[in-house]
Amino acid sequence: MRPVTEHDIRTSFVNCSKGEAKRLSLPKDLADHPWKDLDFLGWRDPGAPERAYLIAERDGVLVGIALRVASGGSRRFTSRSMCSLCLTTHTSGGVALMTARRTGEAGRQGNSVGHYLCIDLACSLYTRGKKEAAGTGGIEETLAPEEKVSRTRANLQSFLDKVVA
Repeated sequence: MRPVTEHDIRTSFVNCSKGEAKRLSLPKDLADHPWKDLDFLGWRDPGAPERAYLIAERDGVLVGIALRVASGGSRRFTSRSMCSLCLTTHTSGGVALMTARRTGEAGRQGNSVGHYLCIDLACSLYTRGKKEAAGTGGIEETLAPEEKVSRTRANLQSFLDKVVA
């Protein structure tokens, strides 16, 4: 992913108002993000734990998606969940259902799209082996790293298409 600025982020949102985009909390230290290892920029709002944001390129244009994080009951430590984007398995609540209001008329009618995503939105780093999920137990895949990245990007584009369509 190419580095983005505060202006890029605030003007990219497609499923919230300009006022909401103007007021949202940005990730700290934008310049220090590992841009070459990111397929998208994702972060949780520290002041509102039920909010998360995702910025990615779709057809060469930055698209920002505001997400709601479903609050669920605590799960047993031995429970495993899998992220819909990177297919990383996590234990102990490392995955959460996140929903995005759809754009256009569908969004105005209250329609949304939900996916189970890594709670820290670090899918790109998990895919590349730069970060390891806690308690994974060493699950290995036979795919090459480039194939994992390609799969994650395809899953991301599918998610974006469902929100923007």
